[in-house]
Amino acid sequence: MDIPVLEAAGSAADIGRAHGATHAEQIRRFAAERVERAGQALWVGADRPRADVLALAEDCLAAHQAYSPRLTEELRAMADAAGLSAAEMLVVSGFTDFVDTAFAAFGGEGAAPGTVDNCTAMIVPGARSATGQPLFAQTWDMHETAAEHVFVLRGAPLDAPAFTVFTSSGCLGMIGMNEAGVTIGINNLTGNDGRIGVTWNFVVREVLAQVNFEAAAARLADADLAGAHNYLLVGPDGPGSNQGFNVEAMATWREVTPLTDEVIVHTNHCLSEATRSTERPRPPEAQAHSEQRLARARELLAGPDMIDVARLAAVTRDTRAICYPPTPVTKMATCGAVIADPAARRLWALRGLPSEQEYVAFEVGGAAADA
Repeated sequence: MDIPVLEAAGSAADIGRAHGATHAEQIRRFAAERVERAGQALWVGADRPRADVLALAEDCLAAHQAYSPRLTEELRAMADAAGLSAAEMLVVSGFTDFVDTAFAAFGGEGAAPGTVDNCTAMIVPGARSATGQPLFAQTWDMHETAAEHVFVLRGAPLDAPAFTVFTSSGCLGMIGMNEAGVTIGINNLTGNDGRIGVTWNFVVREVLAQVNFEAAAARLADADLAGAHNYLLVGPDGPGSNQGFNVEAMATWREVTPLTDEVIVHTNHCLSEATRSTERPRPPEAQAHSEQRLARARELLAGPDMIDVARLAAVTRDTRAICYPPTPVTKMATCGAVIADPAARRLWALRGLPSEQEYVAFEVGGAAADA
């Protein structure tokens, strides 16, 4: 299953229009599905009409405008090209944070659904890396139908570094690297403290708009978040550099774990006692699955041997826990994966099950080539 690539350049509106026009049909399907789900008790703890969902999304647009006028322009242009309102597009792009906002705003109760997206992510420090510099990898797990919507967006903005980002139809960006070597990945978390704020995909793209690691870290810190996500930020400086950290970022609390000489692994549940206090419970089977993936990734990355890109690829292909086909009831599956070498400005991505697909290599700021 080849991974499609969209090349887009110019102003924020130019990039948004290219994305929206190319993926218009898929985006409209996502919008119908996700706006409906954002008003269902299964997702937000209370049934609410479509009008209430879109009114809440309109309220969130102001927070996005304040955080990044440029990306808000891109979102609006994408919406226009796809034939949607900006509010609908915000729900499509930032759904997993928006449902945290809706859960709190609509007075919801109960556990999060078992179909929230799952990811296994890891940062390798320079002390454990075969290159002597940090490496990054993660899987992206979602409903099995999401795999067909995965693509790579290679952007060349007029006012920011060029970037390469793994994403899906209608989402500004999920996992990526810019030409300065700044790299970011994410795991979804479930929060009970959602609020009017900025959704995670805006944070990803704002981080990738920065020219160095320090500026990227500051943009992450500046975001007034709408919901809960875990962010993994890695920089390019070496050799032996530990330029990176993991942030369990709830809407109202953050726990930062700096990269030291140990591998950082994260899945979809909070590890900090402080963030657990604002975590919306996950169904027992979903919690167990997240814990199993965490333990398995740590096991596969343990030991004295240095870790290289091939070993990270093998971790993403592990069929015991990390890489899995559609589950029987929820139909969740591994829908793609990314590996990154920030110092080399190189990123590898694939669509579908890593155990069945080959990675494609991208020189960030350069051309793509088969890996």
